[in-house]
Amino acid sequence: MFENMDWIAAMRTSPVMLVIFACSVITLGFAIERALYFMQQRGNPDAMLTEVLERVRTGSLGEALWPCANCKHPAGAVAARVIKHANLSEEAQEDQLQIALSEQRLKLDRNLGVLGTMGNTAPLIGLLGTVWGIMRAFHDMARTGSAGPSVVAAGVAEALFTTAAGLMVAVPAVMLYNHFVRRITVLLTVAENHARVLRIALAEAGRPRDARATGPAGHNEPLAPARESA
Repeated sequence: MFENMDWIAAMRTSPVMLVIFACSVITLGFAIERALYFMQQRGNPDAMLTEVLERVRTGSLGEALWPCANCKHPAGAVAARVIKHANLSEEAQEDQLQIALSEQRLKLDRNLGVLGTMGNTAPLIGLLGTVWGIMRAFHDMARTGSAGPSVVAAGVAEALFTTAAGLMVAVPAVMLYNHFVRRITVLLTVAENHARVLRIALAEAGRPRDARATGPAGHNEPLAPARESA
C-alpha cells in the first residue's frame, strides 16, 4: 500500500501533511537528543558510593568529593551536595538534598514536554487531516457534479492517509516519553537512596566526636557542680 503512495504529491496537496511531517522531524530530533543525554548519565553510582563511604569513614571529606565529581550519574552531584553541607543541621541538610534532586530533575526533564506535546497533538492533527480530506472530497463532488469513486477517491485517501500519519508520529512519541519518564524516576530514586545512605554514614562518622565534645558519658567536660542545699 505504502509503496504505491506518492508521498511527495501528498505533501504538496495536503497542508496538514506538511504539519505532520514537521512534527515527525521535531519528535525525532528531541528523541535523539534526550537519548544521547540519558546515555551520558549512566555512570556507576554503586561504585561511587562505596568509594565515598570508605573515605568518609576515614574522615577524608575533601577526598570524598573526587568520586562524586567523576560520576556522571545524578547520584554524584547529589552526593557532593550532601558532603559539602554535612556541617549543617538535619533540617538544612534535608533541604539541600531536595534542592539537589530538584536541580537534577530539571536537567532530566528538559525537552520531554515536547515529546509529550507531540504525542498528544499528532492524533488531533491527523483528525484535522481527516476532516480536511472529507471537505476536499465534497468539494470535488460539487465541482464535477458527480459522486463517482474517481472523484472522491483523492479526498478520502488524503483523509485516511493523514490520520495514519498522525498516529505514526504520536505512538512513538508517547512510547519514548513514557520510557524517559521511567528512566528519570529510576535515576532520581537511586540518587536519593545513595544520598540518604551517605547522610547516615556522615552522622555516624561525626557522632563519636560530638559525644566526646558534649556527652557526659565520656567525662570530657566537667560536670556542673551540685547546688548546695539551703
